[in-house]
Amino acid sequence: MTKLLRPFIAGLLVVLPVVLTVALLAWVVNFVYGFVGPGSLFGRGLVAIGIGFVSSQVVAYLIGIGIVLAAIYLLGLVVETNVRQRLGHLVDTLLHRIPFVGNIYDLAKRFVAIVDRKEGDGLQSMRPVWCFFGGDGGAAVLGLCPLAEPLMIGGEPYTVILVPSAPVPVGGCLIYVPTKWIKPAEIGVELLTSIYVSMGMTPPPAPQAGSALPKA
Repeated sequence: MTKLLRPFIAGLLVVLPVVLTVALLAWVVNFVYGFVGPGSLFGRGLVAIGIGFVSSQVVAYLIGIGIVLAAIYLLGLVVETNVRQRLGHLVDTLLHRIPFVGNIYDLAKRFVAIVDRKEGDGLQSMRPVWCFFGGDGGAAVLGLCPLAEPLMIGGEPYTVILVPSAPVPVGGCLIYVPTKWIKPAEIGVELLTSIYVSMGMTPPPAPQAGSALPKA
C-alpha cells in the first residue's frame, strides 16, 4: 500500500501548488469582478457613463471603463506637475473635516504611502527590525518599525513594532517593546515580505552583532 501511495503523493505535491495558485487567482478575480463587475454598484455607474453613446450595456460598460481609465491617466499627468501638493492639501483639508470619513481616509493614505516608493515617509520610515523578547538570547521576531522615535512608558523608552502575519503579511499585530530589545535588520521591506509569504522558507540574513537603534 505504501508503494502504491508514494507516487500518488509525489504527484499531488507537484500539482498542489499549481492548484492553490489557480484557486487564489480565481478568488482575486471573483472579488474584483464582484466589486467592479457590470452587476455591482460601481459597474452600474460605468454602464450609466457609456449608455449615452451606445445602446448595448456591455459596450457601454467597456466605454465607461475606458473613460474612467482616461480620467485617471489625465489626473496622473496633473499630479506629476506642481499642482500635486496643492491638490493633495485641498483633498486632505476637505476629507479631514468630515467625521469618521477623515479617519478612514487617513488610514488609507498611510497604507498607500507604504506601497508608494515615491513617498519619503513610506517605506523609508518603516524599517525592518529584529526584536529579541527578553533581550539578547531571547526569542527573535522579524518585524517593521513604523516610528523612529521611542515612546516613554514608565520612564523607559519603548518602540512600537508591527509583526506581520504569515503567509499573508497585510495583517499582524502592534507590540510596544523596550527599545533595548530592538536591533536593525539589514534587509528591505520586500525581502521581509517574501520571508513571511514563504512562511520562513526564505531565510533572513543574521543580525549584525552590536547593532542597536538610537536611544531616546
